[in-house]
Amino acid sequence: MSERIERWIQVLARLTALAGGLVLTALIIITVISVTGRALVFAGLGPIPGDFELVEAGTAFAVFAFLPWCHLRRGHAVVEVLTMHFSDNANRLIEIVSNFLMLVFALLICWRHWLGTIDKYNYTETTFILQFPIWWAYAAGLFGAVVFVIVTLWCFWRSVIEYRTGSDIAISGELS
Repeated sequence: MSERIERWIQVLARLTALAGGLVLTALIIITVISVTGRALVFAGLGPIPGDFELVEAGTAFAVFAFLPWCHLRRGHAVVEVLTMHFSDNANRLIEIVSNFLMLVFALLICWRHWLGTIDKYNYTETTFILQFPIWWAYAAGLFGAVVFVIVTLWCFWRSVIEYRTGSDIAISGELS
C-alpha cells in the first residue's frame, strides 16, 4: 500500500517540478530575448513589454513547484555533524520531528498564501504594464503550495512507518 502511495506522490511531485522547470526555461528565454532587444534598440528591436512582471510571477510559481520534489527526495540541507553518531532509531525519530515541523510550516505557508490569493482576487489588483490580475500568479503559486502540503503529509507518515518498521521506504529504488 505505501509503495503505491509513494509512486502516486512521486508522480505528482515530479510533474509539478517539471512544470516549474518549463516555466523557468520560458522565463530564461524571455529574459534573453528582452535583454537582446534592449541591446539592439538601434536596430529597431526593443525589450519585451512587462518582462519583469512575467519573470516575477513565473519565478514565484517555479519556487513553489520545486519544493515538493525537493522535500520528497530528502533534498533539503542536512547537517550531520552530531546525528551521524546517533543510532538509526534516533535518526528516524529526528526525521519524524523534522517532517512534522515541515508539515506545520507547509500548512502555514499554504494557508497564508490562500488568504493572499483571496485578497488579491477581491481587490482586482493588476500588474502595471501587462495589466494581468496579480491573483493569477498567486493562484499558480498556491497550486505548488498545496502539492507541498500533500508531499509533506506523506513524508511525515513515511517517516512514522520507517520508525515503526526500522527500515527505509525506497525512493525510486534508491534505498535498499
